[in-house]
Amino acid sequence: MMNKVDGLLDFHAEALKLRARRQELLASNLANGDTPHYKAVDFKFADALRSATGAQAPQPAMPVRTQAGHMVSAVLPAIGTDVLFRSPQQPSVDGNTVDMDTERAQFADNTVRYEAALQFLDHHIKTLLAASSQG
Repeated sequence: MMNKVDGLLDFHAEALKLRARRQELLASNLANGDTPHYKAVDFKFADALRSATGAQAPQPAMPVRTQAGHMVSAVLPAIGTDVLFRSPQQPSVDGNTVDMDTERAQFADNTVRYEAALQFLDHHIKTLLAASSQG
C-alpha cells in the first residue's frame, strides 16, 4: 500500500519540479523578448515527465536549429531533459526568436497546470491524513 502512495506522491513531485523548471524557461524567454539574437527555448513536458518517472519515452524528434553553428540542445541537469529551441513563427530582423504572444500563452497555460497539480496533490495528502486519523 505504501508503495502505491509513494509512487503517486513521487509522480506529482516530479511533475511539479518539471512545471517549475518550465516556468523558469518561459519567464526567461519573456524577459529576453528584446535581446538581439536570443533564441527562445522550451521542452516537451510530456516527454520529460515520462523520462523523469521511468516510463518508456518515445524517440525524440530532431530539434530545429536556426543556424548550422548552433548547438542542437542542452540537457537540464536537474531533470535530465532536452531543452529545445522554439521554432520562430515570424523571424525578426535582429535574430530574436521570442514570440511574445506564444510565450505569454505558454506561461499562462503552465501556471494553470502547476496550480492544478498543487491542488490535486493537496487533495491526496488531505485524504491520506483523514484516512490515517480514522484508522
